[in-house]
Amino acid sequence: MIVAERKPFEEIKESIKDYRKVLVLGCGTCVSVCMAGGEKEVGLLATELRMNAGLEKRDIEIMEATIQRQCDKEYIEPILEQARGCEAILSLGCGAGVQLVAEMLETMPVLPGLNTRFIGITEAEGAWSERCRACGDCVLATFGGICPVARCSKGLINGPCGGNQGGKCEAGGDKDCAWELIYHRLKKQGRLANLRKTAQLRNYATNAHPARQVNEAYQTPEKAGVKS
Repeated sequence: MIVAERKPFEEIKESIKDYRKVLVLGCGTCVSVCMAGGEKEVGLLATELRMNAGLEKRDIEIMEATIQRQCDKEYIEPILEQARGCEAILSLGCGAGVQLVAEMLETMPVLPGLNTRFIGITEAEGAWSERCRACGDCVLATFGGICPVARCSKGLINGPCGGNQGGKCEAGGDKDCAWELIYHRLKKQGRLANLRKTAQLRNYATNAHPARQVNEAYQTPEKAGVKS
C-alpha cells in the first residue's frame, strides 16, 4: 500500500491562509490504513483547523468529505458540486490523488495535506516499512522475495557491499542489511546458487517518468488508433 504522513500543522495552516471556505477531502483506501488521511483523520484535522481559527479570530469555514479513492475519477465525481462551492481543497490523499483531484477541478487550488512516503507493508499496529520502489523491473524471483532496490540503502543489485555491521546496514539506524536477509532467505529455499550469478543491470527504461499503463482488453479500435 502507499504510505503517507500528515504534513506539519503549521505548514497546512499556512497553505490555506488565503481562503475562507476549504474542503478537507479524505481518501478511504491506502492513507486510511496508515492512519493519515481517512475519515477519522479528516475529522481530527478539520476540528484542529476550526479551533485554531477560533483562537486566531480568523473567518474560515472548514468543510469535510471522504471518498473511497482519490485516484479514480468515478469516486471524485460525486463530490465535485460540493467542492466547487469552496475556495480550495485540502487533500488528505497520496500525491497521485491530489493530482487527479486537481485535474478535475482545474480552476481551484488543490493543496496537499500529506507527504507521500513509500509503497510498503504493515509491520505492526501503527508501524509501516518500505518494500517497493515501483521500479518497473521486478527482481523478487531472483532474490527470494526480498527487494534489494528498496531494502538495500544503496540500492545494490549485485551485493553485498561489505559494510554489514552485525546484520545491520552501515548507513546507520536499525536498518537490516538487505543482502544478509536475501542470503538467509535463499539458504532456506536451497537457492544460494542465485548469489553466484551476476544479476542483470537494471533496465531504467522501465522506470521512465511519467509512467503509463494500458490494459489492451479495454482498448477500443478508436483508442488504439486502429481503423475498423
